[in-house]
Amino acid sequence: MLGIAALLVLGSGFIHAVWNLYTKRSMNKHVFLWGCQLIAIAVFLPWTIMELDQVHYSSTALIVVSASMLLHGLYVVLLAAAYSVGDLSQVYPIMRGTSPLLVPLAGVFLLDERLSPFGWAGVALIVVGIVLVSGIRLERKQGTSLKAPMLALAVGLCIAGYIVIDKIALDYVPAVVLNEASNIGNVLALSWATFKSGAIRREIKINWKVILLGGVLAPAGYLLFLFALTLAPVAQLAPMREIGTVFGTVMGVFLLREAQGRRRLVCSMLITAGVVMLGLWGPAGG
Repeated sequence: MLGIAALLVLGSGFIHAVWNLYTKRSMNKHVFLWGCQLIAIAVFLPWTIMELDQVHYSSTALIVVSASMLLHGLYVVLLAAAYSVGDLSQVYPIMRGTSPLLVPLAGVFLLDERLSPFGWAGVALIVVGIVLVSGIRLERKQGTSLKAPMLALAVGLCIAGYIVIDKIALDYVPAVVLNEASNIGNVLALSWATFKSGAIRREIKINWKVILLGGVLAPAGYLLFLFALTLAPVAQLAPMREIGTVFGTVMGVFLLREAQGRRRLVCSMLITAGVVMLGLWGPAGG
């Protein structure tokens, strides 16, 4: 089961990096993400309806699903803001690198999961690699350099939070239902900034094909991760998903021609080493 879960997580990481590349390339990030979420709701609605009879309706289910919607909504708003002021190869490693530090702790202390010393060493390698590859610069002359990392850190905190909440929510609702609820929460969270921008027509005219693709890729990538969570512990899978940071770095360096490519690619190798260590020797007693 771990092998299947690992493949699902790696696929999820790659898809996540691809639609983040599209988000960075878009003109108005709020409008782009809003359009993608609308498409996602429409595409996955039939499947969601078919799975509604598998929902365990209770007050606890309502609370955890609502918490998931809130965290996902906050995540997507912060994501749009981060990409409006920062590079893909700067923002992406920071926001993806936060959860490997926080989620294992939450998994251990809240969900009664365990990692071996090698597992923790793997987490440490991932975090160190991501911190180095981010290349944060705080010079005063770069007016947005501090704002972008701080927004990216806030995005990472949201990721850590919703991964833990979603792991709990899967005990009450199927993955596709949870994902659809998150999509609805995202649309609601993005609507104010989207309509205020007055850029809906222009964004759709220029990027409608990419919005259609992103509307499928974004939820599909996270669905893969949700299915993986049903097969293995969150403390092990969440850091493993951060291999997407390597994909994002490669895309930023070679497709967007962003600076510091060699150093960032070398640092990505540290992340890969941490992922391998975590995958092979992560579980305590494994």
